Amino acid sequence: MQQDSTLSQVASLASSVADLPASPAAPDSGLAAPGSPVRGEEFRDDLRAPGARNAQARKALSAQELLPFTQLDDSRSLLAMAQTGVLLAIAGALIVGLWGSPWMLAGIALMGIAQHSLFILSHEAAHYRLLSHRGANDVLGRLIGMSSGVSMCTYRVTHRLHHNNLYGSEDPDTAIHGGYPRGKAYLLRKLAQDVVGWNAWKTYAYFFGAPAINEDTQRAIRPLDDTSPQLRKAARQDRYLVVGAHIAMPLAAYALGSWHGLAVYVVVWIVPLMTALQPILRLRAVCEHGAVNDLSSPLTAARSNRTFGSWPNRLLGALLFPHHVNYHLEHHLYPAVPHYHLPALHRALQARGVLEGAEVRDLPDTLNMIFAPRKPKVAGVSHV
Repeated sequence: MQQDSTLSQVASLASSVADLPASPAAPDSGLAAPGSPVRGEEFRDDLRAPGARNAQARKALSAQELLPFTQLDDSRSLLAMAQTGVLLAIAGALIVGLWGSPWMLAGIALMGIAQHSLFILSHEAAHYRLLSHRGANDVLGRLIGMSSGVSMCTYRVTHRLHHNNLYGSEDPDTAIHGGYPRGKAYLLRKLAQDVVGWNAWKTYAYFFGAPAINEDTQRAIRPLDDTSPQLRKAARQDRYLVVGAHIAMPLAAYALGSWHGLAVYVVVWIVPLMTALQPILRLRAVCEHGAVNDLSSPLTAARSNRTFGSWPNRLLGALLFPHHVNYHLEHHLYPAVPHYHLPALHRALQARGVLEGAEVRDLPDTLNMIFAPRKPKVAGVSHV
């Protein structure tokens, strides 16, 4: 009886942001299950018409087969954090060691890559997938996000809309990745603007709950208007803490090292956040969802990019996809699966034939698609 109850919870958890005890709703009902997260907190099943294909894909694995993939392993999350910490330390040492030299730019680039790894860990926490203890998950997730100027609790509700409305009118991410290919010159121009920090304010507006306005509809999506009071309160408090932290950190740097300490803090931490990190965030997002042709299902509206096999896959994967975030369509099908189980989930779905015809590509192929000549503009899609 206990195992049956656990399997029932897993079936509901696979599409929910919160791992609360629940019983699965009636098939394809579109209704929240009894005991599931209240409206404004749930990650709903993606059963869009005519997207029956992804509903069938979700049935390829039984609750019992899915159970091992949803199990949280704190030691593996801590290992991922340690790996990111080592990379941050190496990048910081490289910047300081090459201070004043043009080669210092290599350290700044590496720091941007390391900070991106922090963003992915914050994403895991937003899904409650970082640590098994809910309170510890949120405390650590908020600290990780705070270090990079991200309100994890606000991102949680923004990201929920992305999952629940992929490429729909309520998707806050469409302004970033929609409408591709836009032509090589367009994307190169955006990436160049990112490198010099021109678009950084848009990134942080997004993570503070104000995604870019859809230029076609002139409609601003405000995710905090579509969430539960509990999550809205947590997001508001978290934003205050993030702002406070980023006032305190430069003051602490100045107190510890005077103007030189402040300069080191700015160059080692803030400059990479504003510059090197920005094109990585954009390019990853476009690789995950850009230049897709079938929006009816996460199998074809989200893309998994291979980071194994050829050396271009491995090199580009190391730059763009830390912590298995390259398995993006699997993440959309089963957001309750932590990052370290996504490779095994991918193999299981592949063995069942679920990924036949899905958006699974080598990274060079993806780049060729998103840098392809501009396609005719589709109504309802805008870009930032």
